[in-house]
Amino acid sequence: MGNVKPKVGIVGASGYSGRELLRLLLDHPQVEVAYAAANNTTRPIADIWPEFTGKTDLVCEVYDPAKAAAAALIFLATPHTVSMKLAPELLEQGARVIDLSGDFRLASEAEYIKWYKTDEHDAPQLLDDAVYGLPELYAGQIKDAKLVANPGCYPTASILSAAPLTRKDIVSIHIDAKSGYSGAGIANAENLSRETKDNFKAYKVLQHQHSPEIVEQLSFLAGKPLAVAFVPHLLPFERGIFATVYISLQDALAQDEAQALYEDFYKDAAFVQVVPADEDVDLRSIVGTNDLKLHVAADPEQKLVVVTAVLDNLVKGASGQAVQNLNLMYGFEETAGLL
Repeated sequence: MGNVKPKVGIVGASGYSGRELLRLLLDHPQVEVAYAAANNTTRPIADIWPEFTGKTDLVCEVYDPAKAAAAALIFLATPHTVSMKLAPELLEQGARVIDLSGDFRLASEAEYIKWYKTDEHDAPQLLDDAVYGLPELYAGQIKDAKLVANPGCYPTASILSAAPLTRKDIVSIHIDAKSGYSGAGIANAENLSRETKDNFKAYKVLQHQHSPEIVEQLSFLAGKPLAVAFVPHLLPFERGIFATVYISLQDALAQDEAQALYEDFYKDAAFVQVVPADEDVDLRSIVGTNDLKLHVAADPEQKLVVVTAVLDNLVKGASGQAVQNLNLMYGFEETAGLL
């Protein structure tokens, strides 16, 4: 590769995830942001996001597949059902793709149609080729991937909270997860900001589109179907995920055993911190970072482990994780552009 920086592009540069990608990639030491596009936004990036004034002369364009594919890798920060229309042509023209939507996260076309409320999947032939982009679990596959399905924010927190215990005999998993309103996208942010002021609610109870992603991945890790219930909530602030994951086990697990299990599982994970048992986790400590913090509490009498997890839904839950995947795909330090 020499000293030539790979060129990357962002489709969906005017959204929350696009903004975070720009923030991270413009400071990344080993890539060049060469292309930016959005649906109906055609003006300089610095006019869309003033914080990038003086950092880039890049102009956001209407999407053009030929121009996009001139980049070595394209981030699709596009809504669900849009990415599956764009990815095939980009891949055919030789670009690698990291998709931040849910279009390639599920193995089954039928499950995608059911949970994403659409009539069909436009590129079902790519579902087997897509690599689920959770670096802590699938770094080896991500390295050689042409298409990476970047995980959702809720699934990242939920899956990594329970993954170490899939080595045990799990009876059930109940996930109580809360998100800032930016998780719904920039188009909905203003309304949700007003709606959540001095308010708190659950939504899409047992019906959220991230549910099958969580179930599929944890069942795969366990080697058998797992009973998983997922309930999301909306918090009255912009960003952050706080997940409380209740894992019932067939056999008792003591606190020191659970703590050691998690610390060993994540000992080489650059962005996962398992905090001491006497230390709490809070959202303020992770906002703006690619970190995931986990707290583990075990009650052997109830055969229960409760894991609390915090991450920034726009960084580790979306764009930061996408950059982490980029680093793996190009053999860069996993932390490049993220510290």
